[in-house]
Amino acid sequence: MSDTTTTAPQPGSPPTSVPGMLGRWGAAMAGRSRWVFSIWLLVLVGLGAAAPSVFSSLAGAGWQANGSESVQVRELAQQHFGGNSSAAVQVVIHSDRDTIDSPAMQETIANATAVFGRDSRFGEVVPPQPGMTISPDRHTGILIAGANANTDDMVRAVDDVKGELAELSRDGVEVYPTGASALWSDFNKANHDAMIKAELFSWPVTLAIMVLAFGSLVAAGLPLLLTIAGLVASAGGLVLLNQVTPISVWAMNFAMMFALALGIDYALFIVSRFRDALKNHTNKTYAVAETMDTAGKAVVLSGLTVLVSLSAVLLVPAPAVRTMAVGIMLAVTFVLAATLTLLPASLGALGPKVNAASLPYAKRQQHRSPLFERWGKLLHSHPGPFALGSLAVLIALAIPVIGLKVAMPSISVVPEEAPVRQGYELVQQQMGEGAPGMLQIVAPSGQAQQAATAATQTPGISMVTPPQPALDGTDYVMMQALPAVDPSDAQLGVIVDDLRGALPADALVGGAPAENLDLQQALNDYFPLIVGIILVLGFVLLLVSLQAPLIALIGTVVSLLSTAAAFGVAKLIFQDGHLSGLLGFTPQGFLDGWGPVFFFAMIFAIAMDYTVFLLATAKEHYERTGDADTAQIDGMAHSGRIIFAAAAVMVAVFFTFALADPLPPKEMGIILGVAVLLDAVLIRLMLLPALLRLTGRAAWWSPTWLRKILPAISFSH
Repeated sequence: MSDTTTTAPQPGSPPTSVPGMLGRWGAAMAGRSRWVFSIWLLVLVGLGAAAPSVFSSLAGAGWQANGSESVQVRELAQQHFGGNSSAAVQVVIHSDRDTIDSPAMQETIANATAVFGRDSRFGEVVPPQPGMTISPDRHTGILIAGANANTDDMVRAVDDVKGELAELSRDGVEVYPTGASALWSDFNKANHDAMIKAELFSWPVTLAIMVLAFGSLVAAGLPLLLTIAGLVASAGGLVLLNQVTPISVWAMNFAMMFALALGIDYALFIVSRFRDALKNHTNKTYAVAETMDTAGKAVVLSGLTVLVSLSAVLLVPAPAVRTMAVGIMLAVTFVLAATLTLLPASLGALGPKVNAASLPYAKRQQHRSPLFERWGKLLHSHPGPFALGSLAVLIALAIPVIGLKVAMPSISVVPEEAPVRQGYELVQQQMGEGAPGMLQIVAPSGQAQQAATAATQTPGISMVTPPQPALDGTDYVMMQALPAVDPSDAQLGVIVDDLRGALPADALVGGAPAENLDLQQALNDYFPLIVGIILVLGFVLLLVSLQAPLIALIGTVVSLLSTAAAFGVAKLIFQDGHLSGLLGFTPQGFLDGWGPVFFFAMIFAIAMDYTVFLLATAKEHYERTGDADTAQIDGMAHSGRIIFAAAAVMVAVFFTFALADPLPPKEMGIILGVAVLLDAVLIRLMLLPALLRLTGRAAWWSPTWLRKILPAISFSH
């Protein structure tokens, strides 16, 4: 990509400049459209064959901090204690009529044991034990089926047997699988159903917005074609990648959403520019070359910004978090590949037919929007009030983020009718608030008594079971410690810290609640590092693409501002409960723990996406005219409608997830939707253009030494 000298071409004439690298690439795709279509057909058939199994084959667990103390306890429990780890399945067996030693209850216990015995993924089956897993009134018992496989396989194992276990509920006896593996089994199903529902709703809304934006059914269909190609390819790619390393099923959820949002975003920018280029060139290949030389560069830089932002999340030592980032990155990569190959080939094949099936008003549409030109001139005339007004709103919305609390999700994220939640609540009623979140202590045999005494004396621990020796004869014992508080209570973190501090040096504390706490701590520890990396790399990418340090810095800072405002709104809604009745959820009193790390990367990526589109267009006009005022007004006139339409699509896509019953997809949809809305309206269409006006030529200034070391990138044609 290099600078080219151009003059305005006459309509129908060939370009008066040599196309840059992307222009030549676009022309090659347009000239070989049959080859491109054939290759994509082969890719989609190949990957599409694997795509249908994406939700059933991807991993269902992975919410852990690798290397943490709690993960060490789980591994020791699986190796030496018959799989009685946090991944074990706890089956709650209850009867209002019968006690645990009645024939009906004993028959149910025997039948449940037989179900687990037929599946090698389950280890030692421990029947309800007096004083440990039998309620004081003896009407409730917990059967424990050990984990004989990794956490992902245990979630699949629960998927396979929970139907059989549910059938055991009869004759006044109730059976509910609980525990971490059952939790993820039920939650993943509820989440999958919610995501499919949201996607089905978002597609027609998206198509309607596309038709309104383009005014042509053919032009509106191209972004959807691009998105479908990216979705199918990324779904198949994730299934294949899962054969190498476990990929969280959540990766596909996020990939679906981002492929739809960014695919439409990129296609809007490319197709709009192509339709404008057709007015200057009767030769459609020339029009594709011009389009890719200008809008194509912005799309490439935007895609790189998204990939760079998400790559920082790979630092977090949590498989589920990492693979969610991998899923989005794979989807963005396929969408970007389709944008650079399939889309120019389609445009080259269609030519003027891209405007086919146009609505009446579409014939009056111009790439240079008169409405947004007037808006740009208004911002040019009164930059101060608009800059201060938008800043005031964003800062006011960002202030609540100071009191934001985060924690791993509570049981309330699972629907009330889910068996795992019914079993959880039943255990609490019968055995105490902390009973569903028993902590596990593994210690050397020689420290058993010391560990038991220290655990018993720890504040917040209600009961400690007698030390149980390892089943394989190794020098370990295990104890279960019953907390006095609910597993999602903030006080549990203090209890676990006190317990770890009181135990002998070689004793370890684990269990599902401890794993959540260790993961939350890892997320908190890595958050500042990830934010710093994303900000630095975002600034560097803007600096390289725009060749101007001041506007690159401004673009980075305002993107950070919209992100803070989105989290401020998230605090008001999901922590404080404002609008919870309207949105149909019960607030947990905190934001889900993975939200800040993951949503920051996603929101910042989207914000920088719009930043690149606006500033690349402004830079193009600055390169042509050398006039900062023209760059600000024309940048808005040529990109405003596209940004507005793209934001409308993204907001529609994201807000459909607010319809989800599970809380995490609802959080995801609302937070991302609010972020896009704030970013598009207050920053890209108001604050950033106003700052361009206030900084003038200084925005585009670059020292000579910097221009010498940066690659030469031009957006003009």
